[in-house]
Amino acid sequence: MVEGSMTQGAGQGPEVERTATVRDFRVPAYVHETAPYAATGTHAGEAAPPSEEEHEEDLPYEENPPEGYTPTQRDLPVIRRGDTVQVAVDPEPVMVQRPATGQGPLFVVGDVHGYLDELLAALQEKGLVDTAGQWCAGTSRLWFLGDFTDRGPDGIGVIDLVMRLSAEAAAAGGYCKALMGNHELLLLGAKRFGDTPVNSGAGTATFQAAWLLNGGQKTDMDRLQDHHLQWMARLDAMEEVDGHLLVHSDATTYLDYGGSIEEVNDTVREALTRNDAEEVWDLFRKFTKRFSFRDEGGADAVRSLLDTYGGTRIVHGHSPIPYLLGEVGSEDGEDDTRTAVEGPHVYADGLAIAMDGGVTMAGKLLVQQLPLDA
Repeated sequence: MVEGSMTQGAGQGPEVERTATVRDFRVPAYVHETAPYAATGTHAGEAAPPSEEEHEEDLPYEENPPEGYTPTQRDLPVIRRGDTVQVAVDPEPVMVQRPATGQGPLFVVGDVHGYLDELLAALQEKGLVDTAGQWCAGTSRLWFLGDFTDRGPDGIGVIDLVMRLSAEAAAAGGYCKALMGNHELLLLGAKRFGDTPVNSGAGTATFQAAWLLNGGQKTDMDRLQDHHLQWMARLDAMEEVDGHLLVHSDATTYLDYGGSIEEVNDTVREALTRNDAEEVWDLFRKFTKRFSFRDEGGADAVRSLLDTYGGTRIVHGHSPIPYLLGEVGSEDGEDDTRTAVEGPHVYADGLAIAMDGGVTMAGKLLVQQLPLDA
């Protein structure tokens, strides 16, 4: 049992037919590998036995940093929409206690990855939207931690919803805001640069190939419009709210981009404005790193961010809680006994809160009020 875990209820996980996946997508010299699934004699949905090298790649980057690490294979499983756990919603949503004046309560949302129906159900369950999907939370404050698209069926629908809720919340005296995730960078790169070769650090890669390998949906690309691109390119990389340092990735990457929150956000936006494929790829590569807070030295890594940017706890998405707990289950969906994720996972000496419930793994899309004892 991991100390500080807020996950509950060990039980038999759902058996699902998993589509072919690959780990954190490494593409040497134009050859787009699909290992471990594309081994000789295997078919889509059949996993080849993992090699010792693949197990090594699952270790935290601090313990086993691959030389020239670059995210050029997909590292999280993808399942079809029909395989996901359907969230039951009380027809009468929870009424959130709000002060008569001033700022309302603070909520955060983990990775959505195109699962629009699950997002609407989770927001309604918390009393943030009504049965029509309209903002009904008054002065409440809502932060999304990034990764709106890819893997799930309707990433553009998710972005449209967040943009609309931002306007509705502001009109009610609250707000709905969002952070930049690695999948926003990936989609921006796929649209802007397509098959333009970039130096991945382990060969040559392209944003288009990386996007497809990471669950990029053709329907999302077909529906992607200029206002979606402009919205994504302006997202902040981090923010501090009520003592919570909000970021997407569980990595110390942010320290590479500035010594203050404002400097980091400006640096990321300026990099996107310059529209240089190599520079954007490097940004995407660094935002894809994970597990910096998980193992020995993890609490110190968190403190390095808190000491630099402020806050008393860091709140992140990006790495699904079952991965952080080491309870990934089998690749083919058999004998899957993951702990059911019911809420955020607190770890790293209580300094880190993980918010990715693993919706792409038939897990739960988490919406949580902060502080956790609220």
